[in-house]
Amino acid sequence: MSKLIQAIRGMNDILPDETPKWQFVEEQFRKLMAAYGYAEIRFPIVEKTELFKRSIGEVTDIVEKEMYTFEDRNGDSLSLRPEGTAACVRACLQHGLLYNQTRRLWYMGPMFRHERPQKGRYRQFYQLGVEAFGFPGPDVDAEMIMMTARLWKQLGIADSVSLELNSLGSAESRRAYRDILVAYFEEHREQLDSDSLRRLETNPLRILDSKNPDMQALIEAAPKLNAYLDEASAEHFVKLCSLLDAAGISYRVNSRLVRGLDYYSKTVFEWVTDKLGAQGTICAGGRFDGLVEQLGGRATTAMGFAMGMERLVSLIDEAQFEQQDYAPHAYFLALGEVAENQAMQLAEQCRDALPNLRLLLNCGGGGMKSQMKKADRSGARFALILAENELARDEITIKDLSGEMEQQTVSQSTLTTFLQSGLKIQG
Repeated sequence: MSKLIQAIRGMNDILPDETPKWQFVEEQFRKLMAAYGYAEIRFPIVEKTELFKRSIGEVTDIVEKEMYTFEDRNGDSLSLRPEGTAACVRACLQHGLLYNQTRRLWYMGPMFRHERPQKGRYRQFYQLGVEAFGFPGPDVDAEMIMMTARLWKQLGIADSVSLELNSLGSAESRRAYRDILVAYFEEHREQLDSDSLRRLETNPLRILDSKNPDMQALIEAAPKLNAYLDEASAEHFVKLCSLLDAAGISYRVNSRLVRGLDYYSKTVFEWVTDKLGAQGTICAGGRFDGLVEQLGGRATTAMGFAMGMERLVSLIDEAQFEQQDYAPHAYFLALGEVAENQAMQLAEQCRDALPNLRLLLNCGGGGMKSQMKKADRSGARFALILAENELARDEITIKDLSGEMEQQTVSQSTLTTFLQSGLKIQG
């Protein structure tokens, strides 16, 4: 016997028992985007490597160690997308979507990073992302944060998450702060771990995000970024906080929140939870006002966020998620070849008349006992039975698997009427 081929480590299958939760999250997200007037955009999984080097930064962990990069047959360096913002900007520029106009966009799909797999962190992971272009003020920052707060309510996880907020200032003020921060950590170089020593030369702000317990006192005593903000960034942040206060959105200003990508400026935020262990961030984002110009477009203000599907699905309480919404309404049993042919025709007629009907037709034959077991396992409310007696009288026997109604027989011509009234399905 041949050896079984396994999935690549960190790239997980999502099985039928799990997909209803994913569909629930996706459905709630789509409804939210429609409610706020955001339009969907889709872009390729593979992009030119240069796109991510120019946007994320060549000295970030993602570009240096985590991207899946390969050379194609033409000799071009390509990469599986590690995040969505750069690809979204590239698509907007390529198709002229940002020329003299604002845009509100969203996307969903798989991203890829070669990280050490652990709970809540995968090499192929799924993100829901949102980007808005051409809005310079804090109003769109506040809208996005309020939008995410509304999603947590829709998913039933609002009590499990909290908001952290910070401002990174302008590129100029951040460069000035970078020099001050480097000087501080150089004075305490002997206390830095190997990761922080490397970041000191490449991306020193990331040292503030270190989870090493031995370095927390040193990091806490470091100069605070908000003390070095430029006037415009400070005013932007004050206005954002006042909008959130007025909306009743609770938050904590976290001066150590820096985000890991080079393109962020001004507002950054994270929604965090203590329910998932070390992988506590479920949604993160901020402003990236310089990225469009960095990728060859005109200077365009921008704001966005992304959230990890796996972590959202893990947070959803079973009590908030109604599995039966995805079960079939009815299971159609048929005994004998003539009945099977007739059942297939009737099932199609029911689906024509009731597009929202979830009807599972038994396939593969079997006796009454085995088919009833399948009907019970399906989670359907009704079993529709077509056998020799029903065929002779042009009828269907209907068994309520929930036990709320007595078994009854209806004519085949009134089956759709019964299903519509009994299940309250709209035609």
